[in-house]
Amino acid sequence: MSLSNIRIFLRNMSSQSTSLRAAELEQNYNIILSQVRKLNPSVRLVAVSKLKPASDILSLYNVGVRHFGENYVQELVAKAAELPKDIKWHFIGGLQTGKCKDLAKNIDNLYAVETIDSLKKCKKLDTVRKSVNSNPDSKINIYLQINTSGEEQKSGYAVGDSELTETVEYLLSDECTSLNLEGLMTIGSFESSTSDDENSDFKKLVSLKSILDEKYNLKLELSMGMSNDFQEAIRQGSSSVRVGSSIFGARPPKN
Repeated sequence: MSLSNIRIFLRNMSSQSTSLRAAELEQNYNIILSQVRKLNPSVRLVAVSKLKPASDILSLYNVGVRHFGENYVQELVAKAAELPKDIKWHFIGGLQTGKCKDLAKNIDNLYAVETIDSLKKCKKLDTVRKSVNSNPDSKINIYLQINTSGEEQKSGYAVGDSELTETVEYLLSDECTSLNLEGLMTIGSFESSTSDDENSDFKKLVSLKSILDEKYNLKLELSMGMSNDFQEAIRQGSSSVRVGSSIFGARPPKN
């Protein structure tokens, strides 16, 4: 076989591999989406694409998917610069105060930050966003992360934390002009998420939503549920679920 024929063969193999991967991703996504819609058609499915290549995201984008979740700031910044600008990015990983600037400054199409666990981070995001974007329609939606399981290794406000109240009131104040309080987020404990009974961590978040809705005249959304527990989360009232491995497959270890 000549060198030119070898190159043609390799290009064809690569194209075939890409097409097979795109078909696999679409099939996986549609399986999860059908399960979501069967339980509640209004629930948002966020495809969690952390540590997956931009080509995977583009494959799903090409069949109409727009909501994607990322866990690492620098990875999200890089992907947002490369991929279409009408993607609605959700940041769902642990957020350091020093990284708030990168999110607010570099990602115009940042739809939501779902892991806010301090007033300081809210103020940093708002300050930076105001400095780079005066468009009042370009607000970042904020979800306050609640540590409903009380696990020490998890981030999030405690249910009765006074700073939670301060953060809610800041987000609702005239001082905060670049952020929108959209909802609450939690990650259920392993025990609660693998139990056949009602998830007690989700139940706590639903209860907190009711309290805050009544106190501040809100209609907060709930982001709870991942690959292993999203169906129970929907049954308990989640507005948005974050599904990664069931769509994209197992992730490589982070370098």
